[in-house]
Amino acid sequence: MPTPGFDATAVIHDIGYQRYTGPRSGRVAMQRALFVHGLRAVFGFGRSAKVKAFPWLVAGVMLLVAVIVAAARSITGTVLFTYVGYADQMSLLIIFFAAIAAPQLVSGDLRAGVLPLYFSRPLRAADYVIAKFAAMTAAIWLLLGVPQLIMFLGAVFTGSGVVGELGDLLPGWAYSLLWAVTFAGISLLIASLTGKHAFAAGGIVAVFMMTVPVVGVLASLPSTTANALSGLGSPNFLIAGVGEWLTGRGSQLDVGVGRFGPVYGIEAACLIAVCLLLLLARYRKVASL
Repeated sequence: MPTPGFDATAVIHDIGYQRYTGPRSGRVAMQRALFVHGLRAVFGFGRSAKVKAFPWLVAGVMLLVAVIVAAARSITGTVLFTYVGYADQMSLLIIFFAAIAAPQLVSGDLRAGVLPLYFSRPLRAADYVIAKFAAMTAAIWLLLGVPQLIMFLGAVFTGSGVVGELGDLLPGWAYSLLWAVTFAGISLLIASLTGKHAFAAGGIVAVFMMTVPVVGVLASLPSTTANALSGLGSPNFLIAGVGEWLTGRGSQLDVGVGRFGPVYGIEAACLIAVCLLLLLARYRKVASL
């Protein structure tokens, strides 16, 4: 007896679906694709002009400052900023850039609910975290490194020795990388907690800006030890303190680490590692849902 609702005249048509038998690129290709997509998303490539406006405004201001520094050096011989000092001076702009860029990288995926689709493939939580972290780090480093290159070229073309300038530029690039890695870890961790861009951006700005008064309070205490350790209370001053320790020179933020340079280095390394571990734990939890 036929099943109710069964149509005996129904047929199944072969419309040509076949299994994919070609080469599979694997997890490395997935990481690379996520990295490239993330870097493009940070700068608004392939998106509306509204999304492009802020990151390119920040980039334009930073490039303009570099051009002014290079021009002042060529005309008057005055060095307004060193390569390391340039990164310190641009720290406020980097904070606001990170507040916009990090939600673009991770908050959108949470809001759109695409993470289960990502993790249904061989992509692992660690692959996702590495790709997003690398994209954020590269974006911040480019914001600092390209203007530093302009300052270098300006100095070289005005008669400064290439070898000597290169000896100053490379530590500046390394210092910019430290800024990029630290800011990327903190901002991505905060942004990964919410799918709302506004909440993520506000949280990132709050963490970086609200820790600055802590440094001021500790620096005002009548204790040389408290003054030297005051920079540990803020990511901005922490990075500047590491720079002072490694270069043996004062920074624009004038942290004054004294003999506590290794403490700054250890805290910076631990802060970056903790941010990455918490990010990994966060996305492993998402992947297991």
